[in-house]
Amino acid sequence: MKRDIHLEWFLAFPRQEVWTCLTDPELIGQWLMKNDFQPVVGHRFQFRDKPKKGFGWDGIVYCQVLEVISEEKLSFRWQGGPGDGSLTLDSVVTWTLIAQPGGTRLVLDHTGFSGFKGLIASMIMKKGWAHHVIRRFTEILTKRTHAHV
Repeated sequence: MKRDIHLEWFLAFPRQEVWTCLTDPELIGQWLMKNDFQPVVGHRFQFRDKPKKGFGWDGIVYCQVLEVISEEKLSFRWQGGPGDGSLTLDSVVTWTLIAQPGGTRLVLDHTGFSGFKGLIASMIMKKGWAHHVIRRFTEILTKRTHAHV
């Protein structure tokens, strides 16, 4: 049993602004989680949040940057687990930015969910990406854009 997440949004912001929001560690911390991200292929980093023991998650997402094409594509490994040294989730997050008239099409592919636990994780994460994360992401873009005016 495999399941992937594929979501797309049209954002009325230039691709450069969307890219900055995706790659600036301080901004990422505002729309996703605290982190030590750097947009450099091979860089290992972590996202940190409150542990969710009931979901078998220690509050840390272990990541490694896989691909960076400035203002076009960002891909990284996304692994997590209960904190006992085992990683029960091993997936890949890929953001693709497509310039369009009046803004940017932002595409998220979060792949590699397998088995029953992966199915459950993908359902929870899809809801988070689709509703909470993109809302905060858009709010930050809006604040940044209005601050530049």
